[in-house]
Amino acid sequence: MPELLRVSRTVKEDPAIAAWFAAQPADLRALAAPWFERMRRCGPDVREVMHDGVATACVDDAPFAYVGVFTAHVTVGFYHGSNLPDRARLLKGTGKHMRHVKLKPGAALDQSALEDLISAAHSHIRMRLMFGD
Repeated sequence: MPELLRVSRTVKEDPAIAAWFAAQPADLRALAAPWFERMRRCGPDVREVMHDGVATACVDDAPFAYVGVFTAHVTVGFYHGSNLPDRARLLKGTGKHMRHVKLKPGAALDQSALEDLISAAHSHIRMRLMFGD
């Protein structure tokens, strides 16, 4: 297993994330915000931070998922996506560890499968923190 990435200054609710969402175009914000809210609901151990320009969800200081807003799409990304079960084959990317799901306004999406990925990412990072690398 790769060493866990750790980020500093995570908090229960980061006001910088609210400001960042408010600055996004309405159509992309409407697509992105519910998925970040879903990450927040993974459990009482979820903390957050703006990291590398994206809203990042963590357990303690270990990130498990993020939401990024770009010119014409939203990305829901997973720091250890290569380890996640992806029954609907939503995950894209060829990196060693990270994977993402690209969302576009009006495009079809298997919402249940994306919810499952978010839950699995949270569980994965919790297990790594609990039992060590």
